[in-house]
Amino acid sequence: MTDTGTPWRRPPRDHFPGVPAWSMPASAMPEERFDVSPLGTVTPEWAWGGADGSGIRVCLLDSGVEADHPLVGGLDGAVDVIADEDGSLQVVPTDPVDNAGHGTACASVIRSVAPAALLTSARVLSSGKTGSGAALLAGLGWAVEQGFDVINMSLSTTRTDFRAALRDLADSAYFRRCVIVASAHNMPVHSYPWRFPSVISVASHDNPDPMTYYYNPAPPVEFYARGVRVPVAGLGGRRILTTGNSFATPHIAGICALILSKHRWLTPFQLKSVLYLAAENVAVPEGDGGARVD
Repeated sequence: MTDTGTPWRRPPRDHFPGVPAWSMPASAMPEERFDVSPLGTVTPEWAWGGADGSGIRVCLLDSGVEADHPLVGGLDGAVDVIADEDGSLQVVPTDPVDNAGHGTACASVIRSVAPAALLTSARVLSSGKTGSGAALLAGLGWAVEQGFDVINMSLSTTRTDFRAALRDLADSAYFRRCVIVASAHNMPVHSYPWRFPSVISVASHDNPDPMTYYYNPAPPVEFYARGVRVPVAGLGGRRILTTGNSFATPHIAGICALILSKHRWLTPFQLKSVLYLAAENVAVPEGDGGARVD
C-alpha cells in the first residue's frame, strides 16, 4: 500500500520554466493544509507517554518472522525476496515463517515496546542469518516503495559495491518519511547502511530497562539501546536470552513507532531530534524545563 495523499510520497512535480530544477514559482505553490508538529519541551512523557504504536506500519528486513509465536502476536503481512528462472529478484507474498529465528526475535522486541504497531516481515536472509546484497537491496527498495513508517534493519553488509545503492535507498526513504533504524555491526568493521546519516544507527548498552536508551555524542553510532541478555522470542514458541546490536535496534524501532503514533507528522529529522532530547543522558525530569544540552 503506497500513500500518495501526503506531500512527501507524491511523484516529483514537473519542471516549471523560469526557475531552476526542483523549484516552484510562488504562483504555482499549492494551497493545501498540512499539520505541523512543533517541538516544545521534550521529555519521554511528551514523546511517547500513553502511546502504543497504533497505526504505525513497521517492516522488518530479516530472516522472516514466526507469526504465531506468542511474543510476536501475529503479523500484518509477510513477503519473501526470491529469484526467477532468469535470476531476477521478485518480492512476493509468503507464509510467515523463520528458519533462523533472528527476525522472530527482533519482531518480539518491537511488539514488547509498541504492542499495537502493524508488523510486516520482509525476508531477505534466505539461508539462516546470511543473504545476498542484491536481495537486501530488493527488500529495502520494496519497503520504501510501500511507504512503511519504520523499517527495522538488524543487519548490514560489509560489501562496498553495495554501498552507493544502499545510500540512494536510504536517502529515498528519508525523503518519503520512511524511518530506517539500522544496527551497527557486532564487530569493529565498516558496514552499511548504519553508517549513513539518513538512518538512525543503534548499538548496545547493558542496562536491563527496555525503554532506557542513550545518545552517543561521538558517532557514527547515534544511540545505545538494550542489547545485552535481551529476552526475546525463540523458534518453536520458546523464550530465550540473547545479546547483540541486532536486538538493541528493535528497541529504538519500537520507540520510534510509539513517538510517531503520538506525533504523526514528525519528519525523520524531527524524530531523530526527539530521540536525542528524550534520551536518558540528555532529558531532564518533567517540570525542570525540558531537555538539557551538556
